[in-house]
Order: sequence, then structure tokens, then C-alpha cells
Amino acid sequence: MTEQIATLAGGCFWCLESAYDRLRGVREVISGYMGGHLDHPTYEQVCRGDSGHAEVVQIRFDADTIGYHDLLEVFFTLHDPTTLNRQGNDIGTQYRSAVFWHNPEQRKAAEAMIAELHAANVFGRPIVTQVVPADTFWPAEDYHQRYFERHPQHPYCQHVIAPKLAKLRARHADRLKADADA
Repeated sequence: MTEQIATLAGGCFWCLESAYDRLRGVREVISGYMGGHLDHPTYEQVCRGDSGHAEVVQIRFDADTIGYHDLLEVFFTLHDPTTLNRQGNDIGTQYRSAVFWHNPEQRKAAEAMIAELHAANVFGRPIVTQVVPADTFWPAEDYHQRYFERHPQHPYCQHVIAPKLAKLRARHADRLKADADA
């Protein structure tokens, strides 16, 4: 097994966490914060929008089972990379689209994928996803971890996360774990 780490920001971390947790080769997904100027930020500080942090997921994955490119394909399927600091009704810099790269290969892969998506005009608008070096990852509070699994009937889960999981199932069924209930 070749374990690697990917860190992605694409709106609310609950959405990305729920999706990536269902992929074969993904060992662990942790919701958290990255890209800001405060040490040990709290959810409340990040939500105010002045800490500079984005809500992110940090993904530990087996690169022999699922590649970084595959993770990026799922990423660009699950969120709108053309809206600056916004995903649906979630508005603010904490909801920005960003790829936090951990090595030069990840940077190159993210930049290449964005260039391909631009060239193919996949979204019909410019992609605003930031491709920036990873810095300190701060895990979110425990009550944010595995939120969808613990609160599937919550209105946000039903109206925002469940449709993203349906999209994951429709577009990436071949990448799902055998026991995934996406």
C-alpha cells in the first residue's frame, strides 16, 4: 500500500467527507480547516469568514487502489468550481474551491486537470479553484466528523448532501466501495 494525503476544499466539508468516504482506496477522511492565519481555529471563527481558513477534507488514500487524478475527477464532479467563495447557499471565503497540494506532482496534476476542463469548456464559465501549497491542517471539532452518517435526516443532509451522493453514485459507481450506500 502506498498511502498518500490529499486536501481539498469545495464548500461545506460535510459534503466532501461523505462522498470521499465511500470511495475504494480511501482509508480515512477528516473534516477540518486549512489556509488561514489562526492556530487551532474553531468552527465559529472560520464561519465568521475572517480567519482565512477554508473548510477542507483531508483524505488518506491508497494510491495503488485510487489515484490522485481519480480524487480530482470526483472533486470536480461534486462541486461548482466556477463560483468564487460560494457553493449553493453556503457563502464566504471558507467555502472557496481549492486544491491544497502536498507535493509537486499533486500541483501539476491539479493544474493539468483545470487546464483540461477549461479547454473542454466543461463548466461554461472560468474555473476559480485555487491551487495552493498545503499548510497546517486543523481537524474540525468532533461533532463535524462523519456528520452525514450520524444525522442523515437533518434537512441539510437531505437537501444538499444526499443529492451529491446520488451524483457520485451516477458518475463514479465503479469507484465506490462494495458496501457504500451512496
